[in-house]
Amino acid sequence: MADNSDINIVLRNSLSADAATRTGAEQQLIQAAETNFPLYLATLVQSLANENAEGDIRVAAGLALKNAFSTREFARQQELQAKWLQQTDQQTKTRVKELALQTLSSSNSQAGQAAAQVIASIATIELPRNQWADLLQILVQNVSQGAPHQKQASLTCIGYICESQDPELRTALIGHSNAILTAVVQGARKEETNLEVRLSAISALGDSLEFVGNNFKHEGERNYIMQVVCEATQAEDARIQQGAFGCLNRIMGLYYENMRYYMEKALFGLTILGMKNEDEDVAKLAVEFWSTVCEEEINIEEDNAQVDSADQMRPFYNFARVATGEVVPTLLQLLTKQDEDATDDEYNLARAAYQCLQLYAQAVGANIIPPVIQFVEQHLRSEDWHYREAAVAAFGAIMEGPEEKVLEPIVKQALPILISMMDDSSTFVKDSTAYALGRITESCSQAIDPNTHLDALIRSLFAGVHDVKMAASCCWALINLAERFSGDFDAATNPLTPHFNQSVHTILTVTSQPGTEPAVRTTSYEVLSAFVQHAATESFPAIAQLSDVIIKRLEETIPMQSQVVSIEDKIALEEMQTSLSTVLQAIIQRLEKEISPQGDRIMHVSLQILSTAGAKSSVPESIFATVSGLANAMEEDFAKYMDAFTPFLFNALANQEEPSLCSMAIGLVSDITRSMGERSTPYCDQFMNYLLNNLRSTTLSNQFKPAILQCFGDIANAIGGHFETYLSVVAQVLQQAANVTAAPDGSYELYDYVTSLREGIMDAWGGIIGAMKISGKTQALQPYVQSIFQLLNIISQDMNRSESLMRSAMGVIGDLADAFPNGELVEAFRQDWLTAMIKETKTNRDFQSRTIETARWAREQVKRQLGGTTSVMQQT
Repeated sequence: MADNSDINIVLRNSLSADAATRTGAEQQLIQAAETNFPLYLATLVQSLANENAEGDIRVAAGLALKNAFSTREFARQQELQAKWLQQTDQQTKTRVKELALQTLSSSNSQAGQAAAQVIASIATIELPRNQWADLLQILVQNVSQGAPHQKQASLTCIGYICESQDPELRTALIGHSNAILTAVVQGARKEETNLEVRLSAISALGDSLEFVGNNFKHEGERNYIMQVVCEATQAEDARIQQGAFGCLNRIMGLYYENMRYYMEKALFGLTILGMKNEDEDVAKLAVEFWSTVCEEEINIEEDNAQVDSADQMRPFYNFARVATGEVVPTLLQLLTKQDEDATDDEYNLARAAYQCLQLYAQAVGANIIPPVIQFVEQHLRSEDWHYREAAVAAFGAIMEGPEEKVLEPIVKQALPILISMMDDSSTFVKDSTAYALGRITESCSQAIDPNTHLDALIRSLFAGVHDVKMAASCCWALINLAERFSGDFDAATNPLTPHFNQSVHTILTVTSQPGTEPAVRTTSYEVLSAFVQHAATESFPAIAQLSDVIIKRLEETIPMQSQVVSIEDKIALEEMQTSLSTVLQAIIQRLEKEISPQGDRIMHVSLQILSTAGAKSSVPESIFATVSGLANAMEEDFAKYMDAFTPFLFNALANQEEPSLCSMAIGLVSDITRSMGERSTPYCDQFMNYLLNNLRSTTLSNQFKPAILQCFGDIANAIGGHFETYLSVVAQVLQQAANVTAAPDGSYELYDYVTSLREGIMDAWGGIIGAMKISGKTQALQPYVQSIFQLLNIISQDMNRSESLMRSAMGVIGDLADAFPNGELVEAFRQDWLTAMIKETKTNRDFQSRTIETARWAREQVKRQLGGTTSVMQQT
């Protein structure tokens, strides 16, 4: 980079379409920055400011400069900031900033925009440190007195600064709110004749709204800002209108409590007109304004329901309810603006209106029913598919919000018509009908009469599963139906029983067809799992036959692993194996002990898949879940598979690079030891080694620790007195864990972690105490009794505790009293805090019955304890 011609070549190459050329240039820039950072900056800013240089070279120089100060990676960002702050001399810093500001006035708009990015990147570093104090005043002056291109670039620069997510900068900008507002409001006024300047100003205003809260508190300033934004919604340029409605959305989200006057005077009418705007992007943003209103009012009502007194309640103005008669009919008309060519994830005006209608239903409840039902009745049988689809969509959209008892008669009346519309000539109508049925089955399932509706409904939904466009909605509705009509767990029949065999046959047919889309196959298997999970006992023989088919299909995937040639093939195969494993888990869970005859085949195919699965594959997690279910079902009989399976389990326990698999393995150790009892003893040395190593690991997050501690309790429960081998080591770990606390100003995550950790400690001690008692080794607990009571005391004084923690604590109290029945712990159990802790848990009406019962049991054990004499507390 010895001269301008060299730097120009490198910069031009950095924008090359050829990857090799571009990479080579980027490497040269990196090397130059590392060799002499100040010289690198000075050279680049000279190119940026050079009015004789070509526009693309100036843009490339600006981009390279910006990248010298900022990156998305936090650690790298800290390095770059340090280079500017500590390795760059003041003269170079001043030169870079001066030339960048100078370039804002360039007649080349590309260079001005590039300079805006550079300035914003430096501002991110300096403004939080109270440096470059005059920057925003300079930008304000540019907007006030500069030429149009300088105004635009300066406003764009303010927008870039305000849109930064850097938390320190965002805090610092609050102190600059007056300067920011002066510039952006001046540029956004209707008196500004240059449309590009006005557009940049409206955009910057939208980015700055979060920082101008103090200005919004002053009525005069607030009125002026609102006037400028409202006038901008009526600008001739649609881009400015879009920016203005975007500002209104953000203002409503940030300053709802100040909006009553403006809603009455202007916003209601402006947004209704905006929703009817011919420009779809303007109309969408006007629709989103009402979505924001609904979201705010839903949140406010939820917040107000939680407060203790009226003075804590947030202002609530019922904007949505008052406007229902105007807004909802407009939304319903917009539902008819469907785009036939839109992709499934494309966000258009009709979809924006649908989302808003859903939120409206949640915000105003039953008030939305009359206008929607009027629209539905008018258009449900329209010859134009656009109106039929809009009517069906509108009906589905209001299923969440109004009370179910209000919706129930309406849904009952509509269901036969909706079911018939699953045969509509339009795919769009059928798809929306399937989704509406999904909404009904989720939110208003009580309206579905098993005798009147169920047969036709299930048939229509299974017919739709074959269609890739409708499959997801149909499967969702079928899963909801399985949950709705499951009945009692041990019931011989339920309303789904007559449909079970045909449903299984249909799904097996769909999933076996070669042309079936992977997504359809996956969702269909999810339906099969749901039907199995919620099947009545009369369907057990059919489920046993189904297990044959599913195991066979899993076996057939083994040779496919050698045929994988692309990433797509790998993903499709893994999805299939995962889906089949999930169905198998449901079968095992439902049949329980009756699955035992299939145990050998299940384990054989599971071990084959585990031995051939590649690194980072998601399939082993599903196989582990299947093995877990099988262990629970077979109990001690699972022992015959342990020698073959434990190598895979040990590998997963040691695999800290794949935390989710390691977590699954920890849970599986608990499941296997609980299932096998003492027969798991030969494997516990290695289990304990891996678990203790994982506790000490710096790779695994703290969230693993509670589960590991709980696992210690499960192992102790399983092997009884044999656990004494590990007692001293585990007790030390539990005592260390008990010392972890959250500071008063700690994060919610830390509080939750400490609660979970204490629950894990209690679960571990519960298992250990029980194991020692059963084996007659309670004296081995003596050295640790005092530390257990110390933690119980801490828990009793800490208001940050969960019900499950209190239940575990009650269990430990009762277990200790039961383990030392001769009054050895009398002094500990006489302590007032312990009596109060039990009473508080026993009388808490918010707790589940099993928690209260555990507390009552603990109290009974303590009462017996108080009759004894010898004190273990004194002995320790």
